[in-house]
Amino acid sequence: MHAWHDVELGDHLEDHFRAVIEIPKGSKVKYELDKATGLLYLDRVLHSAVHYPANYGFLPQTFGDDGDPLDVLVLGQEPVLPLCILRARAIGVLTMRDEKGQDDKIIAIHLDDPEYEHYHDIAELPPHRLRELERFFLDYKVLEHKTVDVQDLHGRVEAGHVVRDAVRLYRERVLPARARPTPH
Repeated sequence: MHAWHDVELGDHLEDHFRAVIEIPKGSKVKYELDKATGLLYLDRVLHSAVHYPANYGFLPQTFGDDGDPLDVLVLGQEPVLPLCILRARAIGVLTMRDEKGQDDKIIAIHLDDPEYEHYHDIAELPPHRLRELERFFLDYKVLEHKTVDVQDLHGRVEAGHVVRDAVRLYRERVLPARARPTPH
């Protein structure tokens, strides 16, 4: 089973979707999806004195402008194991750019966490939590001498547009390439 291609995102994206977690909340270890195998590899330990402020992963069967599955930060009480699939609901999107180009981050809540299940839009979150999310992305690549431009936070409606666009891009760009026979 390939975590990007074989896990279904879901049919009711406005209500919830499946997210695949790569990095547990509180970790300094940056795991990445190996696109060829669907497994995780250890990309690096973060160079800065920061840790992931939420469970971090991707939305299966999506494709972002950076050539990767769409990123997601899932807010919840507890760290979640890498390659765990959970039910999440988008409540916003953090638009940003890094060295690879546009790299939007969906902000979601863990739908099966009683402390977070009632949130429907980032406007409902405490302002400090939003500043922590932004600050993480401003700081985490500084000591690697890489630039990150955090542009803006948008709510649930804009997040829904970003998710639907990423599903469309996956269907247009990734599925046709997977259907082609591989040369031997």
